[in-house]
Amino acid sequence: MTDSNPVKSVVRAAARIVLRAVVQLLFRVRVEGMDKALLAGDGRHSRLLVIANHQSFLDGIVLGLFLPIKRPVFIVHTEYAKRPLFRFGLSAMADYLPVDPGNPMAMKQVIRLLESGRPVVIFPEGRITLTGALMKVYEGPAFVAEKTGATLLPVRLDGLSRSYFSKMTRRPRKLFPQITLAILPPTALATLGAANAKARRQKSGEALRRLMQEMALAQPPQRTLYGALCNVMKLHGRRRRVVEDIRQVEYTYHDLLKMSLALGRLAGRHSLPGEKVGLLLPNMTPSLALLLGLTAFGRTPAMLNYTAGVDGMQAACDAACLRTLITSHAFVAQAKLGDKLDALKGLQRIVYLEDLRKEMTWRDKLWLMGWALWFPRRVAVEASSEEAAVVLFTSGSEGKPKGVVLSHRAILANIAQIRAIIDISDDDRVLNVLPMFHSFGLTGGTLLPLLTGASVFLYPSPLHYRVIPELAYDRACTVLFGTSTFLGNYARFAHPYDFYRLRYVVSGAEKLALTVREQWFEKFGIRILEGYGATETAPVIAVNTPMAYRSGTVGQFLPGIEARLLPVPGIERGGLLHVRGPNVMSGYLRADNPGVLQAPASSEGPGWYETGDIVEIDDDGFVHIVGRVKRFAKVAGEMVSLEAAEKLAQTASPDTQHAVSCQDDESKGEALVLFTTDPQLDRASLQKAAQQLGSSELTVPRKIVRVDALPVLGTGKTDYVTLKRMAEAA
Repeated sequence: MTDSNPVKSVVRAAARIVLRAVVQLLFRVRVEGMDKALLAGDGRHSRLLVIANHQSFLDGIVLGLFLPIKRPVFIVHTEYAKRPLFRFGLSAMADYLPVDPGNPMAMKQVIRLLESGRPVVIFPEGRITLTGALMKVYEGPAFVAEKTGATLLPVRLDGLSRSYFSKMTRRPRKLFPQITLAILPPTALATLGAANAKARRQKSGEALRRLMQEMALAQPPQRTLYGALCNVMKLHGRRRRVVEDIRQVEYTYHDLLKMSLALGRLAGRHSLPGEKVGLLLPNMTPSLALLLGLTAFGRTPAMLNYTAGVDGMQAACDAACLRTLITSHAFVAQAKLGDKLDALKGLQRIVYLEDLRKEMTWRDKLWLMGWALWFPRRVAVEASSEEAAVVLFTSGSEGKPKGVVLSHRAILANIAQIRAIIDISDDDRVLNVLPMFHSFGLTGGTLLPLLTGASVFLYPSPLHYRVIPELAYDRACTVLFGTSTFLGNYARFAHPYDFYRLRYVVSGAEKLALTVREQWFEKFGIRILEGYGATETAPVIAVNTPMAYRSGTVGQFLPGIEARLLPVPGIERGGLLHVRGPNVMSGYLRADNPGVLQAPASSEGPGWYETGDIVEIDDDGFVHIVGRVKRFAKVAGEMVSLEAAEKLAQTASPDTQHAVSCQDDESKGEALVLFTTDPQLDRASLQKAAQQLGSSELTVPRKIVRVDALPVLGTGKTDYVTLKRMAEAA
């Protein structure tokens, strides 16, 4: 492993100097992060274990040349140690220890090295990434850290996955991409609560995986959505096809940029800098291009929910002080929105896309083709990452819609958080049926694939239950986002082979029904990944992943999110969830105080957001949703979850739809009212389900109302405002 020969030491030092100069010249290596004097050895960290992500065959050489640590020992797979590149590179300039991962005693040697005081460098993934994201993280390095009490030093490599020394065959490659070596603050693994050695190993392994995910997130996002578009276009090339819609035309990055600049310039003539501009458009490529174009020219798109009804749309317009609305003649006619538009008050102008295109002059074309397309960053308005990127509106399922102002920072951070735990790559094709006025459809279904190099098919309605499965089959889609309601209906009408290419099916916006989960697994062999979020968090807060999955939960919190649970009087299980992170909104716009940005309120202080949800967090960090604070009723002095009552009905009658609301009751304070599409469901069946689940008698609704269908919002959520009115009238 080491060589004490002074001649060889001199030769090695000279080789390091020459090789470092060559690599620096070719790859323009940047070292970012900690004070190099600390790493050089000041006595504060006697046992140092360096962990790094594994992007290519050059990783060890780059770390050996540029990591400012004295006399590190690299842990190398025995197979790699036999290769010529390794013998020429790393072994010529640093000490190494060949390790066979199949040998259970291998980590003992690493422990002895650390105990001797030598810094050790190891790749916890054990292999070079094949996806561009983190691979499986082995427990061995975590076991070593836990056993020796070593300080962990996370180091993130970036750039080498795009070189010809990586295993990413389909990713755009460069001969000499720029390499960044980001050194993060030293830390230690937390294994609190572990009862025995096996539990400590598991907890330390899980802690190491989370640390690696946090390390993957550490790369700062781009400043603006438009800037991120320019960057991804430069990386993947202008000719890459990224967007398709129902017109069956595939648009490249160049096409999308061209459309964005043209529409943004034309729309800018009908609005003022900094103005919020309402968009009433379906999932189509021009809608996406207009959104990006408005941000490039200093306007903020406000995405109106065209399914919200006149009152909901008017509340949105009032909250955001909208004076300009952009829509389409064809869309207004097809969606029968003419009466709604006529009823809206306060709008000074309604601009139609068809008319906007006619305003394109020869000067605009000359500007676009001769200047803007080739210098896209220079034509955009300078913007801060904290400026508003978009205004979305809450669903109004529990009251009047509120405007949610999401900054560029919030959206780009949420995309980075998702990419840190799920390997969405340029090999994927996302089918987005969720509307862009919904945060799940905008961030997850549209911007995530667009800004990662994956392609996306935009479909205008999630309600076409027969068409969407056929579309997924025809376009060989690999990723699908949806709600429990929509996914359940797709499963009913889909052929068992329609979803043969799907890698990820992610459910959010409402609780995933057990029947839907089971149906997808039985019919398609697909495990739905349930997640959780809010419009206010851009939107994802937690999600299950292939590497961290627990049925009945919404997964673990995304990297970079802090969470606190506060007790709620009368509710024994869980607490009120408050979160803080880079993806939290800038604030609200409310109809009762138009145009005034109100920062998110939380008893925890600035930067925290109160979700309004009661959750439990288990020992492994998985989040269990108990219910919303507003969805509890006080029955006979006890707080009763309406969702628990819905679960009884779902257990008693799994193939029909149910929802529970409440009404005032003179004797008990409030009484539960069950709305169901099952004409045979009775209270005896509910009581039997309560006994089966061990639920309290108070969770069994005394009043049952049969309906043909539950009221549903355009986003797929149950309309609880309408249900509340129905319950009061029942």
